[in-house]
Amino acid sequence: MKNYTTDMTTGNTVKHIISFALPALVGNIFQQIYNLADSVIVGRFVGADALAAVGSTASITFLFFALCNGIGSGGGIIVSQFYGAHDSARVKNCIVNTGLVMLIVPLFFGTIGFIFAPALLRFLSTPEEILQPAALYIRLVCVGLLFVSLYNYLASMLRALGDSRSPLYFLIMSTVINVILDTIFVCVFRMGIKGVAIATIVSQFTAMVSCALYARRHNAFFKLKKSDCTVSIDMLLRIVRLGIPLSLQFALIAISSMAIQRIVNSYGTVVVAAFTSTSRIEQLIHQPYATLGASIATFCGQNFGARKYDRVYLGYRKGFLIMTVVTVIMICVMQFFGRSITGLFVSDRQVVELGTRGLRITSLFYLALGTIYVVRGVLTGMGDAFFALFNGIVEVIGRFTIPLLMTKFLGMAEDGIWVSTGIVWILSGSTAWFRLFCRQERVPAVE
Repeated sequence: MKNYTTDMTTGNTVKHIISFALPALVGNIFQQIYNLADSVIVGRFVGADALAAVGSTASITFLFFALCNGIGSGGGIIVSQFYGAHDSARVKNCIVNTGLVMLIVPLFFGTIGFIFAPALLRFLSTPEEILQPAALYIRLVCVGLLFVSLYNYLASMLRALGDSRSPLYFLIMSTVINVILDTIFVCVFRMGIKGVAIATIVSQFTAMVSCALYARRHNAFFKLKKSDCTVSIDMLLRIVRLGIPLSLQFALIAISSMAIQRIVNSYGTVVVAAFTSTSRIEQLIHQPYATLGASIATFCGQNFGARKYDRVYLGYRKGFLIMTVVTVIMICVMQFFGRSITGLFVSDRQVVELGTRGLRITSLFYLALGTIYVVRGVLTGMGDAFFALFNGIVEVIGRFTIPLLMTKFLGMAEDGIWVSTGIVWILSGSTAWFRLFCRQERVPAVE
């Protein structure tokens, strides 16, 4: 079991955080290659309108993924706390009960997304010429929602136990499958957006099955006996109490993204395509921060469960330092190589120019973005999920009001879309940091 779990309650803090985060970072990057492959192949071989159609669905699909994955994330934090407290029986019970919830939730939201896809797109003022292919893409993605949710649940459980390497292997395999099938379905069989979606479903199913079989065979906590597989109302309530606020936080972020997408759509297909390219790139930019935040959440969760509060805040300080170094590097990359990166997605000169300008604007705000992930990681590891919900509400308010202020009232036009994104990051990061500062004053010192 020692080969497949990591006890973070002892040992070097920076080593634990980095050794956990690096495999998770590679895994998350490969997961984002799903979307990147879709966008590059669609933009290059189908056209800018098709790229805009796929991009117009991003906030909607993220909403459904967020509602499902928040539950799995909540279960993962509880597992990390029980593991830090060396309570193996409750670790197994939490894995079982979280899995039960993760079978039900994706089926529910996937059905809703499949039925109401056209209505949601019309609500976002999606241009009529891309409405039909966008609705088809959403419906196919909703078919695969169960697979990606179950994979993320399994990966969350493994990571909570300190194993960030194993999920990586299956992501690499499934990503390669996705890229190959994308190429075959789009370039050979000319299936367009439909082919891209089907390729993604197949690759997600592969990742889920592979991860499940591996966990069952190699991780002692997944070698469940009949006595472990009991439905516990107390455990379910605990998972739901932590998971629902996280789901709602993610959902609120998705809803706020819809608010921006609605404004973007109002500027026409060129701006939608440019925003799609920058959004795909920024999904990659989020990954170092997201994996660092997840690493900090696991580190803090285990140490909080073990009541080692000094190590919790040591993890925060070291994590913030790592985040700052990463931020400086990424700002330089976006400022000097933004045009080349945007050009990977589409050859339309107008789209490339606009996308490059957007990347250079948002990169100036990356420190605020990194602060959000680091501080949320600490708070989530401490079980403070309700603040995560509050923080999500702050972000929604910002995304509904600031883009309108920038684009309409201050006359910044499409540039205001990217400026408002950075301002929202500052607002959200500031409230998260203030919460952590207040929380730190109330945590007892280590005896």
